[in-house]
Amino acid sequence: MRRLLKKLKFLLSIKGKSAQNEDGPAPPKELSRHLKKNLETIRALLRNSNDIIIREFCFGDQSQAHAALVFIDGMVNKSVINDNIVKPLIYDTNLIDSKELHENDIKFIRQSLLAVGDVTEKTGCDELVASLLYGNVIFLLDGSNSFLDIDAKGWQTRAIEEPKIDQTVRGPREGFTETLRINTSMLRRKIHNPNLVIEQMVLGKRTRTLICLAYVSGVAPPALVEEVKRRLNLIKIDDILESGYIEEFIEDAPCSPFATVGNSEKPDRVAARILEGRVAILVDGTPFALTVPSLFIEGFQAAEDYYSRPFYASLIRFIRFIAFLITLLAPGLYVALESFQPELVPTPLLLTMAAAVEGTPFPAVVEALLMVVIFELLREGGIRLPVTIGPALSIVGALIIGDAAVKAGLIGAPMVIVIAITAVSSFLVVSHTDAVTLLRFALVIMAGFLGIYGIGVGLIAILFHLCSLRSFGLTYLSPIDPISWSHLKDTFIRAPMRFLVIRKPVIREIDPERASFRLDLKKPQND
Repeated sequence: MRRLLKKLKFLLSIKGKSAQNEDGPAPPKELSRHLKKNLETIRALLRNSNDIIIREFCFGDQSQAHAALVFIDGMVNKSVINDNIVKPLIYDTNLIDSKELHENDIKFIRQSLLAVGDVTEKTGCDELVASLLYGNVIFLLDGSNSFLDIDAKGWQTRAIEEPKIDQTVRGPREGFTETLRINTSMLRRKIHNPNLVIEQMVLGKRTRTLICLAYVSGVAPPALVEEVKRRLNLIKIDDILESGYIEEFIEDAPCSPFATVGNSEKPDRVAARILEGRVAILVDGTPFALTVPSLFIEGFQAAEDYYSRPFYASLIRFIRFIAFLITLLAPGLYVALESFQPELVPTPLLLTMAAAVEGTPFPAVVEALLMVVIFELLREGGIRLPVTIGPALSIVGALIIGDAAVKAGLIGAPMVIVIAITAVSSFLVVSHTDAVTLLRFALVIMAGFLGIYGIGVGLIAILFHLCSLRSFGLTYLSPIDPISWSHLKDTFIRAPMRFLVIRKPVIREIDPERASFRLDLKKPQND
């Protein structure tokens, strides 16, 4: 046993040394008062990278102060560095008496010489490297063991454009970008309230990705905010490159096909959910913001519903529910009716279907699975290909290949019609596309074995699964399960705004009333 313990300690020590060599030497905790030594430390920590720019210079009326600027090429605004940092230090200090400008008085430089809005004095090598990698400019002064963290970011960013997915006919047409501060400013422009809290965190051991939590204090439940922070702090991973990384770590049911964390790239939609008491998670480098908790009914609610008239919005929302049922059940129902229960089909339609599928070599369930797979191939190919080629692929695949398959007798014409209706209906419920695609395959297979009874068993299993899901303590099927009559006004229909005065269940116990409206209609008085 002693020998085994010695071997184990030896192996652990080798593993620790290799990990230390991989991560590089441990940086010193504090900076030195010697400028040359600090610059050598920075070069060693950043592995002498070619994009690290170090600008050494002297300033003062007698050039008695030695300093250096350190920044990453391509991540800063060089005009700000030249006009607001270097120029005041080199030229303006010639007018200052040498007695007033001490060699190590970095506070005087920060307060009186730098013409930059955000300048912070910090100490420590960890803070220096973090600030440098986030795109700030580091000012080091010989004789001082602290540095100035200067905000002079200036990398290329994408302009604010209309989202490609959440497109609307009426309403704001701006979408989030990949820059975190632009996204938080867009939320500030929507919610002019001092209670809007934006907290910053860092996730990812290697990437050190910035994320922000956005919520309205006094509206969002404190327990919800603390739970979101707790789950985020439990994430231990090297890289966070998109919000999808965080979504998989914090969701309640990672093995469920249904998403219990919402996402959107429209600021107005995220702002509306924040005002309902939810918490938004914005990640640097992606235009998609996460919102928690998320409900099943949100997949059928669009931001445009609240910008249009309530009667038309209610009709469109009802059509979305019908489209959800069609895209989920249509292939399975066709297989069940053709293979097991043809007596449920009217006789004229049954004769037409029999004549169309006569001579096809495959059974209905195989045809359905093949057509569903082909549709997924065409949809994925249309998304991945360039914009100029994608529509051409859809036309060739949907029209030419489908027509040729029917004429060749490989697939019946009714099956092509069913899959086409299924495909069109799937575009109305984009939020549930992933879950519907998986469940569609399962229902087709169950219909191929048990017919209508298989579809019934599948629907019961899906319903039980939905009832068991929760999102950050909230029932996923709220306000249907448990039923809340006051919130059904904004579930299957969209009632007029004057009747939507109660907040949703997520924050009902804190601030239940979201609006107070009473309109007294009076006839105009004639003179």
